[in-house]
Amino acid sequence: MTETLPGVTVIIAARPDQTEIKSVDAARQLDYPRDLLQIIVARGKQPSVQRNAALKAARGEWIYFLDDDSVPPPDNLRRALKSFADPQVQMVGGPNLCPSDAPVLEQIFALTLSSWLAFGPSRARYTRVGEARAAGEKELILCNLAARRAPLLELGGFNELLYPNEENALMDELQKRGGKLIYDPQFIVHRRPRSNFKSFCKMLRTYGRGRAEQFRVNPTFGSALNFVPPLFCVYLGALVFILIFAPPLISEIALVPLAFYALAVILQTLALVPLGGIVKSFCALPFIVLTHLLYGLGFWLGLFTKLKTAGERPKISVALEIIQT
Repeated sequence: MTETLPGVTVIIAARPDQTEIKSVDAARQLDYPRDLLQIIVARGKQPSVQRNAALKAARGEWIYFLDDDSVPPPDNLRRALKSFADPQVQMVGGPNLCPSDAPVLEQIFALTLSSWLAFGPSRARYTRVGEARAAGEKELILCNLAARRAPLLELGGFNELLYPNEENALMDELQKRGGKLIYDPQFIVHRRPRSNFKSFCKMLRTYGRGRAEQFRVNPTFGSALNFVPPLFCVYLGALVFILIFAPPLISEIALVPLAFYALAVILQTLALVPLGGIVKSFCALPFIVLTHLLYGLGFWLGLFTKLKTAGERPKISVALEIIQT
């Protein structure tokens, strides 16, 4: 009874010269009628621009956004049908999980991303948390996100001046209009984390910068928690000054928050053991601390970067490829 099913367009942003795109092969394996499934690869150098171009060209009533390395299981679209049965639901998303055969360093990165102390509610993007439920933008991620096409077009698509966090700003706008976002812990993709220390650190700084720029463009109370890492960086900077110049009693008092922080990191590390084992969990400990430092520094950077207007942005070319299913 394919006539009762909506058409779906899978949108994948890729680099201009990219040859291997894992998500294309995975999208072809989705359990969905071929005549109702379209795959568009949008090639370019600015993902939000690429996705907007593909969004305008899409024929599906639903859009399924995947990153170029996202590998969804075949039943994902069938699973999303259950949530989209509610007409108020505008988006359905779930976690991107580290494959079990990923290198050990990547598994350590994945543990860090899935820890509450490092990522708060956003850890739901990297590990299964709870049951299917109404959610906010902090729990959904663009590498595994299904959406109704019409509301996205009504809002003009993604804010092309933001990267990353363009999807977070769009989710905020959908919710302001009364739309519901659903987080389904079983609606997954497999996707490897960053492959080395340098790229992982760059990602953390970029996440911090992107959140700060999103807050400047689209301020909401939901971003209040994201001010904790940058304020922690301020505390550490002030602590150095206090330890050098303040009397001993003041220095001892100033160290108390740091002691509580160290205890929290240790407790979080122990809480990761059932998920990652003793060795990998304790290897994640320094990365939890590094997450706060680099995210905080990136956030401060994003508060003061110059935000380009639409007129200042250079024209970005996008090439769309329609992949046969």
